[in-house]
Amino acid sequence: MANTKLTSLESFLEEHPHITYATPSSSNYISLRQIFARDQEATPLAIVRPQSAADVSLLVKFAVSNSIKFTIRTGGHNLSGAAIAQDALAIDMRDIAYVNILADKKSAKIGGGVLVFDVATALEKEGLATPVGAVGSVGYVGWATYGGYGPLSRQFGLGVDQIVGAKIVKSDGEVIVADERLLKGLRGGGGLFGVIVELEIKVYPLKNVLTGTMVLDSQDLASTFKRFNTGYLQLSAKGMPSQLVLQQMIFNSPQGKVMCVAFMWSSEDVETGRTWLGKIEALATVVMNTVAVSTVADYLQGNAALVPESVHGAGFTHNFREITSEVAEIISGNLLKMAEDPGCMFVVHELKGASSTANNSSVFGTRDEHFMLEIIGYALDIKNRESAMAWAENTWAELAKTESSNLLPGKYISLDRPVLEPGTAPLSRLYGLNCREVLALKEEYDSEDVFSHAVPQLKNYV
Repeated sequence: MANTKLTSLESFLEEHPHITYATPSSSNYISLRQIFARDQEATPLAIVRPQSAADVSLLVKFAVSNSIKFTIRTGGHNLSGAAIAQDALAIDMRDIAYVNILADKKSAKIGGGVLVFDVATALEKEGLATPVGAVGSVGYVGWATYGGYGPLSRQFGLGVDQIVGAKIVKSDGEVIVADERLLKGLRGGGGLFGVIVELEIKVYPLKNVLTGTMVLDSQDLASTFKRFNTGYLQLSAKGMPSQLVLQQMIFNSPQGKVMCVAFMWSSEDVETGRTWLGKIEALATVVMNTVAVSTVADYLQGNAALVPESVHGAGFTHNFREITSEVAEIISGNLLKMAEDPGCMFVVHELKGASSTANNSSVFGTRDEHFMLEIIGYALDIKNRESAMAWAENTWAELAKTESSNLLPGKYISLDRPVLEPGTAPLSRLYGLNCREVLALKEEYDSEDVFSHAVPQLKNYV
């Protein structure tokens, strides 16, 4: 059956030679197929590279009329490997990668396949910036439409909060401009309702930032983690400027386990930024500090060395209102047990400031101020896969038993473990009170579940 479908696809593509593609027998198939989740072993029917929204429309129409399932790939960083599926057509959006800044320099239109780093780089040339994540090779559309935590979010809001317009390809192939109701669904629902071929996003004047990494004395890692978070909790209680975002990271270095704090001051008022840098430095013993005046693109470039191209294993996540002494005690104890593989890490993100403002224009579910934990059970060496995953799951399970009033019920879609069995998890854990709206939009725009491989797979939630 797959061969018959492939033959039909190749005949179709011969009529549209500008749409490049690769089949399993093509020399470039393996390189095009590579995604972040190395455990995803699926062999797509073929990989196609549309050049425009019109091409995506043609491909969707063809796939539906020939009963061919398909997936959508932007950056390929989905942690469960949802960018590809066995015998499904992989629509790789990475050639639709433009960034067009509007004349008023308050917004930009971007292609559905552009990467985070390329957005930051294009805006930087015009003295502009917009919230992005910490990893430049991630697809911007996937990052933004499912939430979009990042180093500028305290001041400007999450990725979903930047979206002011969108074009999507519907399940029948029609290209439409999203109305306000659909836009609300896209802001958190991502690709559930169609293929997002273009977004219009807010941009802001910002030429330079004060950013870099502080490496903390990690000889007594558990004590360092607890000391830093106790001090940070006290400092935060006095009030923090919206321009300041920190990201704590613990990872395996050649010298052993190391705790770092990424510092981002998103303002050109460098003097005030350095004052706050001094306050953060005082929370622990800093053995190396790379914080300097730089750009958002340079920040992403610096992070690239820490992010592997692909990994084995899985990650887990929790949202906590505060890193309390109870939470810090469990985390610090488990950091010492972290599998010794460069892919295994622990990261603390924050959702505060503008990101935590009640927002009725998105379906993103968790707006209470919180710390989002990324418990990264990854391994570069497959021999370490099981130990890395076991460490992450055990840490997650222990944290789940802490004070319930401090543990938010909502999970971040992009980091949550996929639900694979129907009826085993509530949809509210992703969308909170917006569940009905998400389901209503799905019924309106994709009642036949043409986009069945989109995240999350709604059929498995209750």
